[in-house]
Amino acid sequence: MKFNNFRLTIFLVIAIVIIVNLLAEHFYLRLDLTEDHQYTLSAATKDILRNLKEPVTVKAYFSKNLPAPYLKTRSDFQEMLVEYGRISGNMLAYEFINPNDNEQQEMEAMQNGIQPLMINVREKDQMTQQKAYMGAILNIGNEKEVIPVIEPGSAMEYALSTSIKKLSVSDKPSVGLLQGNGEPTPDQLTQVGAELSVLYNFEPLTLSDSTTIPARYNTIAIVRPTDTIREYELRQLDDFLAGGGRLFIAINRVTGNLQEGYGSPLNTGLETWLASKGLIVDENFVIDASCASVTMQQQVGNAIHISSLAVPYIPLISNFAKHPITSGLEMLVMQFVSSMRYSGDTTLIYTPILFSSEKSGTLMAPQYFNYQKRWTEADFPLQNQVLGATLQGIPGGRFHGKMVVIADGDFPVNGPRGQQQQVHPDNVNLMVNSIDWLSDDTGLIGLRTKGVSSRPIKEMEEGHRTFLKWLNFLLPVLLVIIYGYIRFQRRRNQRVARMEMNYS
Repeated sequence: MKFNNFRLTIFLVIAIVIIVNLLAEHFYLRLDLTEDHQYTLSAATKDILRNLKEPVTVKAYFSKNLPAPYLKTRSDFQEMLVEYGRISGNMLAYEFINPNDNEQQEMEAMQNGIQPLMINVREKDQMTQQKAYMGAILNIGNEKEVIPVIEPGSAMEYALSTSIKKLSVSDKPSVGLLQGNGEPTPDQLTQVGAELSVLYNFEPLTLSDSTTIPARYNTIAIVRPTDTIREYELRQLDDFLAGGGRLFIAINRVTGNLQEGYGSPLNTGLETWLASKGLIVDENFVIDASCASVTMQQQVGNAIHISSLAVPYIPLISNFAKHPITSGLEMLVMQFVSSMRYSGDTTLIYTPILFSSEKSGTLMAPQYFNYQKRWTEADFPLQNQVLGATLQGIPGGRFHGKMVVIADGDFPVNGPRGQQQQVHPDNVNLMVNSIDWLSDDTGLIGLRTKGVSSRPIKEMEEGHRTFLKWLNFLLPVLLVIIYGYIRFQRRRNQRVARMEMNYS
């Protein structure tokens, strides 16, 4: 009898496994408990994959025998490719290649733009360096797109989805960068240009009094003008908005020089034009207790001392509204930013998106920068000052225009050739996210900053850190005790039942 029951149990288990596998072919369920849904593909990615007209092939160049964090990146990338293939209806095929196997494969990877990384590996209590490849090449027809490096914690879905979209989209919309008033050229916005080129043609745009803004431009960017903007340009911008156009504006209301230690107001006419729309950018310097440090040379007697000084004129912005533009941003670095406010038509939708910290203040221009000043809390009496905002519903014709205005014109600029500096990644993301939102191509905004966020336990509050420590220590013990108690009760109930049967 017992043998028959055992065979029946085995048969049922096998039958359940077969049925579950058959159902899994048609129904897909995945639980993602991560904070930013790291393992859940976005609706934008699914739309891209379902609309593929031609098959995509992916060659993933990954070294084997990598340390744990890099090995997990390889596994995550392979799982993502599997899911991409499933959602696209098998329109995506992939293969993994280990370039370290032979010189021919390694040469092929490097010729295709996959560059090796030198990573630290511990072997026999010694730290050595290992050459590792972690990149991919995507092909649609004769077109090719390269992901040179897929680093641990990077925005993997963004890199993969935007590469596929770039290959599959034939006609990109144009984004104009206004020129002719002292603005930086596209060559001076190299990081922003590289990101925008995935989905747009990022082009210089010069206006004249005998032409109008070409219809191919849905969005125009105005970044850090330094000369007076002519009246006919402002009229064309009005007409552009009235026709449903979109504007991104990064304006300097003040300008300064850290080496000279002096800052002054800046007037280009753009601030007056914005004020006519109700957006007032104040002629001041926002100072913030949360700020960057810079290396300064100071002469003390006959000696020159190099020291690192906290400069409140360079706020570190981490206070954001919940908005598609700021989704995923962690920190911005802004130099000589001003405050802004709205006093216009209440029928328009004004939405502040960037704020100073809880300890900030303002200093009117012109201003001498006193680096010897001992800053106190009394110098920062203000909080949550608006540094950037959107304005929607600007009337004019059948359509309503919208704008994004940031009260710092330098934040996305790399500078002229030969003097270019790296811009903070989130500064780049802020401008590119703004262009995406303005252009109504918002699906991929959240993916750009979607990765594994750094959450160092040392930076947590003391109470939270203590709670996690005791939770990690006590939870396993508590689970064992609960399991033991349930098992004890079960066996006790069985003994009682047997005793009752014997007595009966």
